[in-house]
Order: sequence, then structure tokens, then C-alpha cells
Amino acid sequence: MPRQSITLTEKNDAWLKSHVEDTREYANKSELVNDLIRRARRAEEINQKLVSAERSGFIEQSPVDMLKEFKAELKR
Repeated sequence: MPRQSITLTEKNDAWLKSHVEDTREYANKSELVNDLIRRARRAEEINQKLVSAERSGFIEQSPVDMLKEFKAELKR
């Protein structure tokens, strides 16, 4: 896996550290940052799909089906 070096503001670094320690969902800040990026990418994909649907004027999925699909993707 590629290694990256990033600079964070003190507030963001404190938030990451606190989140890792408080939730114990992540072993370290790198895991949390990767999860945040994955979530942002999913949100971007969802937004692109919505924009595409709006532009086409037609979509076969109902709003309920779209919501189910988005929720299922978030669980991955």
C-alpha cells in the first residue's frame, strides 16, 4: 500500500486522535482517514448517479429502491 505524508491542522489532528481513542472503531488514524476517503468516494458516486438521473429525465429505479441501494453500498 502506498505511504503518504500529509500535514493536518492541530484541530483536525486532535479530532482524528480523539475519534480513534473514543470510538475504538479504528486501530489508528490511518484507518480512519482511509475510511473517510472511502465514504467521500461513495458519496461522490451517489451524487454523480443522481446528477445523471436528473439530466436524463428518466430513471427506472424508484426513490425507495435508490435509497436501499445507497444504504447497501454504505454497509460495504
